[in-house]
Amino acid sequence: MDDKLTQDNFILFTMKAYENPNCLGFSEFKEDLNRIKYIKRLLLKYKNNKILKEILILNHIIILQNVFGPRNCSRILFFKIPKDLHSYLKSFLDYLNYTPSDIPEININSIETDKKIIEILNSIK
Repeated sequence: MDDKLTQDNFILFTMKAYENPNCLGFSEFKEDLNRIKYIKRLLLKYKNNKILKEILILNHIIILQNVFGPRNCSRILFFKIPKDLHSYLKSFLDYLNYTPSDIPEININSIETDKKIIEILNSIK
């Protein structure tokens, strides 16, 4: 599953990558995909208002990682979240040690982390 993600193959990619033995139907799959929107909204809130809900973002990312795996989760998030939020996203993925060494859709090494987010995350006990 290393083909580049596109709008045309996104749902097929996520369905193939989805591994939730407790999933009872498509609505639960959609509920998990909606977490991407929540993460995007929370990162936008940080960008626009400097309000960071770091625990909530971490929880959403961890749940997505649990059902898609770390590499697929990262690919999905970087594909769906706008480029101007990638440094924030990478900060969370680095903190969780979920950042893969490569992603076909982007050059992961060229994305800087956000120092303020890293500082906040490192202060979590």
